[in-house]
Amino acid sequence: MQLNKGIEAIKDVLVSADVITYEFSSAAGKKFALIYVDGLVEKAQLGELVVKPLAKAGKEAGAAEVRAILASPEVKEVDIPSAIKEISYGSAVLLTDGCDELFSIGLTKPPGRAVAEPPTQIAVKGPREGFTEDIKINCALVRKRLKSPDLRLDTVRTGKRSDTAVTICYLADVCNNEIPKKLAAQIAANEIDVVADSSYVGRFVSSRPRSLFKRCATCEKPDIFCAKLAEGRVGILVDGSPIALTVPYMLVEDFQSSEDYFISSYRATILRFLRAVAVVVGILLPAVYVAAQLFKLQLIPFKLLLNISSSVSGLPLSPSIEMFLTLFVLEVLNEASIRMPKYVGLAISIVGALVLGETAVNAGIISTPAIIIVAFSAICLYVVPDLVETTATLRWIFLIIAGSIGTFGIILFICLLMCYLVTEQAYGVPILAPFSPLIPHDMSDGLLKRDMFSLSTRPAALKGKNKVRFRRKAGGGDNKGGNDDKQAAKEPRGGEDD
Repeated sequence: MQLNKGIEAIKDVLVSADVITYEFSSAAGKKFALIYVDGLVEKAQLGELVVKPLAKAGKEAGAAEVRAILASPEVKEVDIPSAIKEISYGSAVLLTDGCDELFSIGLTKPPGRAVAEPPTQIAVKGPREGFTEDIKINCALVRKRLKSPDLRLDTVRTGKRSDTAVTICYLADVCNNEIPKKLAAQIAANEIDVVADSSYVGRFVSSRPRSLFKRCATCEKPDIFCAKLAEGRVGILVDGSPIALTVPYMLVEDFQSSEDYFISSYRATILRFLRAVAVVVGILLPAVYVAAQLFKLQLIPFKLLLNISSSVSGLPLSPSIEMFLTLFVLEVLNEASIRMPKYVGLAISIVGALVLGETAVNAGIISTPAIIIVAFSAICLYVVPDLVETTATLRWIFLIIAGSIGTFGIILFICLLMCYLVTEQAYGVPILAPFSPLIPHDMSDGLLKRDMFSLSTRPAALKGKNKVRFRRKAGGGDNKGGNDDKQAAKEPRGGEDD
């Protein structure tokens, strides 16, 4: 094939100005051409590993001789359609005059940020590394922590125009191998133009994509991700997204923190119960306050009721409208502080908290208890940031019910919500496990956090193959806390022990 014809066949499809064609010749007069996307290829390495070695090629060098000369470790032979895809992925394609064979050279270096601590999962103790938008870096961070030969990284592509790489990660000897196959089929079955984030994939793999509750856990730290893989879960990494997904998902995961495993088990248990109580208070407090004022004043202690009565006397709004208005202002301030530039957002928060709140109270539009309740409710919800989308929506629903039906409506909706959650499953695992159904073995790492020696086996709810994850060898020290070694030895095993 003539060099010009090969270049034209590719450039007829990739007509963009950032697709560069670099033609050069060897010392003996052999002509070559490199086609790549400007900004996606490491040009310095391309010159050192490709251009310089080819300068020694002879006039009659064929495909085999050219392949032997190339110094790059990532070289594969491609045809014209595959070459177009490889260029779009960030590789450089080499064309040789007089040869039909094309070579894809993997010297991709897309722009991206460095590995840093994620903004939403900050820990005082423990690793600080977080995922980035580059899937290759993310896979390397996982490999860095799981050096097992049983680690599988299977890549599928989705998105008709974005052609986004999605990597399914799992330990073959630990997890249920049917889940990775099902995930790959679900991801490939969805045809969409662009997959911009892992949340798109989360909808693909969800049995109920319109549900208020998610079906995939999210994390931004490789240490959390790898710990979940070691428990028997399957992870999903999406190119262009720093947020990884893990399945199956259990609701209790959002009340756990990576720091819980680096501090005392007593302190971790207290913090987990604190998070659970904070979420319940954050969801129900505004609704209970409104229901108590409208329907059940007996719910409020008498002395506190006197203080509230003096604060709300003379207000033009009903308790439910007042709470709606206060929550609406809070949501607006929250959105404004997030979307505005950093320093302007700080100023908006100060103005909203001090100026608007104080002025509204002095003007007699809203009461001081309403502001206190809404502010405390917002703080409680952000104790568990991964559930904010769900809990903030539930807070609005409970408030509407409380303003129209009262305490009976609140209790009825709680029962309906619990019935819904009890029937929910994610890849065969109940979302409320280990509480419903009750799995005593898994309670040691639910809201209760026991010490490391008590977590000798993997969660039974995940139904993995390899049950044992920890065993103390003989002579490993005193074990006064119980017979954990004997218990671990009695556990059924589905594969090789770790």
